[in-house]
Amino acid sequence: MTGPAHADDARVVVYSRAACHLCEAAEALVAEICADTGDTWTRVEIDGDPDLVERFTEQVPVTFVDGKQHDFWRVDERRLRAALGK
Repeated sequence: MTGPAHADDARVVVYSRAACHLCEAAEALVAEICADTGDTWTRVEIDGDPDLVERFTEQVPVTFVDGKQHDFWRVDERRLRAALGK
């Protein structure tokens, strides 16, 4: 289950695109980790926002933690757990 509906309210934000297998894998791992840590997360689909498409189109999925870019393309479980532990 995702966290809050607004990206500003979530600790982890995954920017992704529709029909993106890397995005689906990243979201599943983020959901699992956040369920374990109790942190909130949300998904933002970039396809409907030209600014986000221009910014992230070649890097999706892009993961942000606490408002700062953390990873792109793949989620490293150990790195994300370490970032959430800070």
